[in-house]
Amino acid sequence: MSQKKWDTIIIGGGPAGLAAGIYAARARLHTLLIEKLGQGGQILLTNWIENYPGFPEGVSGFHLAELFSQQSTNFGLEILNGEVDTITEKEGDKEIRIQNQNFLTKTVIVASGASPLRLGVDGEEEMIGKGVSFCATCDGPFYKDKVVAVVGGGDSAVEEAIFLTKFAKKVYIIHRRDELRATKILQERALNNTGIEMLWDSVVEKIEGDKQGVKRIHLKNVKSEKLSGLDSDGIFIYIGIKPNVDFLPRELRKDSRDFLITDENMETSIPGIFAAGDVRSKLLRQVVTAVGDGATAAFAAELYIHKYYQS
Repeated sequence: MSQKKWDTIIIGGGPAGLAAGIYAARARLHTLLIEKLGQGGQILLTNWIENYPGFPEGVSGFHLAELFSQQSTNFGLEILNGEVDTITEKEGDKEIRIQNQNFLTKTVIVASGASPLRLGVDGEEEMIGKGVSFCATCDGPFYKDKVVAVVGGGDSAVEEAIFLTKFAKKVYIIHRRDELRATKILQERALNNTGIEMLWDSVVEKIEGDKQGVKRIHLKNVKSEKLSGLDSDGIFIYIGIKPNVDFLPRELRKDSRDFLITDENMETSIPGIFAAGDVRSKLLRQVVTAVGDGATAAFAAELYIHKYYQS
């Protein structure tokens, strides 16, 4: 008995993966989406999104993820919870392995996203879940009337610092430069927020705590090299992301930071494998660009199938 073959398998259920699922399902491709957690990806961790078209007042990340997921399943997209171990070539097709299950597919759309970078300092790993966090939306309410620090100067760091002022009595932004990288409107909001204090030209050297949680953050000024300490009940880290690519074939072309290199049609260096969203090497990583990537990848996968399987 021959193994069931899918037209396309999408890996990742964030905005890119769900958009690809919508387009693939509407094209009547036999499509499976594999997601290891819940549909929505990183936007589930985002409190409020105000730059996604169609929502002039903004929309919560959770609600937007819910709408994406509902729309994809309305068109018949099949979703499986699991974590992909490997992708290999098999007689012109692709075989995806999840624990003891194998799935055969004509095309793959990699929308596996990215994960937060770590500081790599003493105390960080030990205090994860005890005061070290990468998600203010998840953990912010635990810091009501407490002092917290946010590390980073980009959009995510500044957005989450502003969000944390709803709970914490004081929020410090620790940034290694003397100006923020976030968009101007976010900078204005942070700099005008009396609940936020900036610690410029500073990096974290060590995180100190005990069984109850984080107690103190050791800092160094990168210009003066002066050492100092900051009493804090928690630290939220937003210093960048790394792509989730460990399960992919090593021969796939990547940039210097391991993000996948694709052409304008989202196809990677291996024919039949496409990539979309944060896992791609690109200029802007936002929900709106992830959705565009996913739609393009699904359409390109459909054309690939017509060319190589139905010609």
